[in-house]
Amino acid sequence: MGEVILTVSVKMNSKITAVFDRDVQTEETAGGYDMAYKVLIVEDQEMPRQLFEIFIKSSDAFQHAGSIANASLALSVCRRTPIDLILMDVMTELGHDGLEAAAEIKKAFPKIKVIIVTSMPEYSWLERARKAGVDSFWYKDGNKQDILQVMERTMAGERIYPDETPLVHIGNSNNHEFTDRELDILRELITGDSNKEIGENLNISANTVKYHVQNLLDKTGFRTRTELAAEARSLGIVVQKRNEFQ
Repeated sequence: MGEVILTVSVKMNSKITAVFDRDVQTEETAGGYDMAYKVLIVEDQEMPRQLFEIFIKSSDAFQHAGSIANASLALSVCRRTPIDLILMDVMTELGHDGLEAAAEIKKAFPKIKVIIVTSMPEYSWLERARKAGVDSFWYKDGNKQDILQVMERTMAGERIYPDETPLVHIGNSNNHEFTDRELDILRELITGDSNKEIGENLNISANTVKYHVQNLLDKTGFRTRTELAAEARSLGIVVQKRNEFQ
């Protein structure tokens, strides 16, 4: 199947590349495409994007409608191209948030199904996905049958969500041993803010922040908050919000 490559200028001199199958609409009556669900992939990493494309093209139930690297383009694609299902990463090109894009798409096109696909165990994303109206949520593991089953069940009307984030070891502890408040504090720590600033952000006192930070250090065995924050960020246990990068 031929491909059309579109390059869109965004901000300064940044470029975003979108790849669309040339025959998405012209082959609708060939090879069962009239019955196949059209899938848009939103993924900025080449390897998982190519894997998703291979998985989709191996299934008679789905048709690859296109791939883009930036979540901010997804809504405009849906306005121009018939899409039934979106595989949406959370952290996409130029820092654009896939969960924000998913919320916009579900509001404008409620019938389009959205599956969040991510390898990051960030604790807040499951709840954010539910609030955004995302249909299903899948942690990347490279398993063809698992993702295809989630796609099929989602198109059948099911909502597929994991019970919890993946278990990630950090120091002497793991992310499942942290309380929600400790995870809130941990995310604030990776910004480099002081206890006072973190307290203002979370509407708690600086002393309460200090107490939770010490608990995190005791649990993990790290000597400094800087070491703790750096490791938590590298493992994806907590991720800075998009506006914190700008």
